[in-house]
Amino acid sequence: MKSPCNDICTIDRSSRLCVGCGRSLSEIGEWGSASPSRQREILSLLPDRMRQLAAKAKR
Repeated sequence: MKSPCNDICTIDRSSRLCVGCGRSLSEIGEWGSASPSRQREILSLLPDRMRQLAAKAKR
């Protein structure tokens, strides 16, 4: 499965999530060895995280 990385690799200090893809550092680190089901699980979390990061950036 293709990584959600889009080369905007900056970690938000308070949430500890990547502002480019929404993954945590541990999720980024495990991606390459994660099973397809784990990758799908991570991907399912990202839309909500990205909305939260975008809302936070507007403040």
